[in-house]
Amino acid sequence: MAHAVRFHETGGPDVLSWEEVTVGEPGPGEVRVRHEAVGLNFADTYFRTGLYPVRLPEGMGVEAAGVVEAVGEGVTGVAAGDRVTYTGSPLGAYSTERIMPASHLIVLPRQISCETAAAMTMRGLTAAYLLRRIHTLKSGDTVLLHAAAGGVGLILSQWAALLGIRVIGTVSSEEKAELALAHGCEHVIRYRHEDVAERVRELTGGAGVPVVFDSIGKDTFAGSLASLARRGLLVCFGTASGPVPPIDAMRLALAGSVFVTRPALADYIADPAERAALAGELFEHVVAGRIRIEINQRYDLKDAEQAHRDLESGRTTGSSVFVL
Repeated sequence: MAHAVRFHETGGPDVLSWEEVTVGEPGPGEVRVRHEAVGLNFADTYFRTGLYPVRLPEGMGVEAAGVVEAVGEGVTGVAAGDRVTYTGSPLGAYSTERIMPASHLIVLPRQISCETAAAMTMRGLTAAYLLRRIHTLKSGDTVLLHAAAGGVGLILSQWAALLGIRVIGTVSSEEKAELALAHGCEHVIRYRHEDVAERVRELTGGAGVPVVFDSIGKDTFAGSLASLARRGLLVCFGTASGPVPPIDAMRLALAGSVFVTRPALADYIADPAERAALAGELFEHVVAGRIRIEINQRYDLKDAEQAHRDLESGRTTGSSVFVL
């Protein structure tokens, strides 16, 4: 028997329950993975609250790392004993072990621990596609990054610095400001005390930025639009404060013929070759020490309810993991 966190109805963190589950043996194309660490992501709350509808009851979580215990018929690319990580899989990562499609797995380099992998696979691949696939950014460009002290923010800022891209990050506190500056941000804006768009214009000589990376959503949408340079791009890749409001096309014209996109990681790692390329680039930076993965919160998997409360309250910084 294994254990898993599941939910039978949508709602607050209290709907999460710790349950004993039967795992069984992998079928064709499947593997059984024993988890050593599980990632905690803000996107997990979207499933729990019903923002992303799923059929209930259901497991929780889409990111984990561990060891392949058994493989089903026809599985290639991974074998029993391999250390692997994954993200974007069917829900159910909040578990001690599980059956899942082998096609979702990424074999880990020996230099990267399962704990580090669980802390960075979703966040790192998100940073990778945002910087390498969404828009052609060049050395010397400046971007605005909301939640700069979060898991994605700390990775993206370090990666951007390696590419010569200047990052203006927004944060909620002095502690988070220091963290963001230590991880590649050139400037930080404390959004509770400063007008974000006004400060961005000051820092860019009135021009604005060509790209805004916004994982907050409803509360930051207007300021993000107002921070864009003419023909700039607003990348809404998360909705921590709620979905962005309906978009009036004329508003985009009046803001300087700007663009808005709402991408999803799943569409940038659906192709195995592209996923391997992005993961390879990420792993190379991490192994070389050019990108540091900050695990600032660790939880027992049984404490998923408290972990979700901490996450939604804004008390977390960097990455959070469940350690098994």
